[in-house]
Amino acid sequence: MSLREAGYILYRYPGPCDFGLLVGLFIFALANIMRAMELNDFASLFKSLSEPVRLRILYLLLEKGELCVCDIVDSLELSQSVVSRHLAYLRNGGLVKTRREGVWIYYQVVDNGAFISALLESFRVAGRDSVSLSYDLERLQSTSSGGCC
Repeated sequence: MSLREAGYILYRYPGPCDFGLLVGLFIFALANIMRAMELNDFASLFKSLSEPVRLRILYLLLEKGELCVCDIVDSLELSQSVVSRHLAYLRNGGLVKTRREGVWIYYQVVDNGAFISALLESFRVAGRDSVSLSYDLERLQSTSSGGCC
């Protein structure tokens, strides 16, 4: 159970013992977050990374830190629906998080422990030698709106 799910339960089912329930759910969620990666966690991680479009998105986020969906769409020259679907997959896989500012959604890579951080840093460094990833980054720098759309 995630902290988001714990919060939803409290929102959905308020009652007189909310504080005790909150503490219990928080401890349970924190224990799940801090546990070691299991085989299914590795499988889920590598499944999230197994699509070229997701790798292209991830590389841009690793290089730039935080990007609006419209900047990613312009850089990759893909439709907004395709980019949003792959961003949702990365978000559900726990690799990226969102921040809303008005009507715009910004994405950034989540700091997810030593193994995932080392893996993503290795990908970022190796990606600099990739012609297609370098081209995406170059296009982002030339088309970026600086704010959002």
